[in-house]
Amino acid sequence: MSASVSPNPALRWFDFQVNGFGGIDFQGDAVSRAEMDHAIAVMRRHGMAAILLTLITDEIDAHCRRLEAFEKLCAASPSIAQMIAGYHIEGPWLCPEPGYRGAHPPGPMHAPSLAEFDRLQAAANGRIRLITLAPEWPGSNECIAGITRAGVHVSIGHSNASEQQIDEAIRAGARFCTHVGNGTPLQLHRHDNVIQRMLARDELTACLIPDGVHLPHFALKNFYRAKPKDKVLFTTDAMSGAGAGPGRYRIARHEIEVGPDGIARNPGGGGFAGSTLTPDEGVRLCARFIGISEAESAELWSTAAARAFGVTLPAAT
Repeated sequence: MSASVSPNPALRWFDFQVNGFGGIDFQGDAVSRAEMDHAIAVMRRHGMAAILLTLITDEIDAHCRRLEAFEKLCAASPSIAQMIAGYHIEGPWLCPEPGYRGAHPPGPMHAPSLAEFDRLQAAANGRIRLITLAPEWPGSNECIAGITRAGVHVSIGHSNASEQQIDEAIRAGARFCTHVGNGTPLQLHRHDNVIQRMLARDELTACLIPDGVHLPHFALKNFYRAKPKDKVLFTTDAMSGAGAGPGRYRIARHEIEVGPDGIARNPGGGGFAGSTLTPDEGVRLCARFIGISEAESAELWSTAAARAFGVTLPAAT
């Protein structure tokens, strides 16, 4: 889904769910400065000003190692520090049931823990800004409240939470829902399902992937219309193949094949796995699929998204 871009577009886009870019997988244990510099150069060619670097499900020790490594890169490079505005931790506090877990490995998944959150935040030098979790785990509400008190946003995702569990999570402080319509089984009850439950709650901001693959254009339009105007944001959920063209790439333990059509799939013709969408193309697709102006779409991909997560974007260049 990579778009052609001008050599020096203004840096304006903010993306709060980026797993990799430009051929570089951010889930690796040893992302080098040269690799990160390359990823940032590609992101800048697509107009990206800042991201929440996203880590998907793994053991807490592995997350801490990676956060510490990225913080060392940020300390050594103002350019890397400017691009990584903070971190989004998507797992391991997710639902391990098939379908709801998506491509995340179920083995490390478990109930959330404030002690583990404190370890993660210490490794990140206090720069975690967003946690995605499934609130049906026991003890989730206490953790959501504690995470929120620490100034970190909580999003419901990879979850089959009941209406009551969603109500309780909102009361505890949850304010977002991660990639609505994805991280769910292919077949659900036609009415009573977690997608409908989350779309119905105006307190929750729906985060959507508008690549035309994760959500068909008509579903994207319906989901957008289901929410109040100020309760929708967009993300790429990009993996390492974003901005890199056709080829074989990685996201954590998975090898992914990106075809000429830009869709990331499991090798051998399997289902899609991750997104290669870039924000500049996302702006255009949102305008086309939803029927809003490119100016409105650009606002949702820039200052509106940054404001939602307390991020100050660098001045446009």
